[in-house]
Amino acid sequence: MTNEILKENIIARVPDAVFDETGEWLQVLVDEKNWPALAADLKNGALQMDYLFCLTCIDWKTHLTMVYHLSSTKHRHTVVIKANLDRGRPEIDSVSAIWRTAEFHEREVFELFGVQFRNHPDLRKLILTDDFEGYPLRKDFEDPINMIKL
Repeated sequence: MTNEILKENIIARVPDAVFDETGEWLQVLVDEKNWPALAADLKNGALQMDYLFCLTCIDWKTHLTMVYHLSSTKHRHTVVIKANLDRGRPEIDSVSAIWRTAEFHEREVFELFGVQFRNHPDLRKLILTDDFEGYPLRKDFEDPINMIKL
């Protein structure tokens, strides 16, 4: 599928989506409020994006950005969906009910960036101890033992 067809399908669901075609894959910036409905449509609609192969977060110091890499194993197209979050209170709906692999990745982002995933079935830490304070992948994280400062 061409980027134009991908864009038409996404605009039909989210008219205010912002597109960036400078990279290898089409990138789409959406409001986090539109993400749950768009995610369900991407998976179950005409685009059949059945493979979530990467879910991560970026700290820009002013805000956080969730990044989802999706592919269709049937149509062989890929799209990158991004949603900006408030750094002071980062929240977004979980997509673990849509793509099962998101369950693990969302737990990792929760633990390392502090993003709260609404409706996640098991949002708890994976690596760090329960009493660990802070979010090690945020740019303002200071580690007094290892003296890491970004």
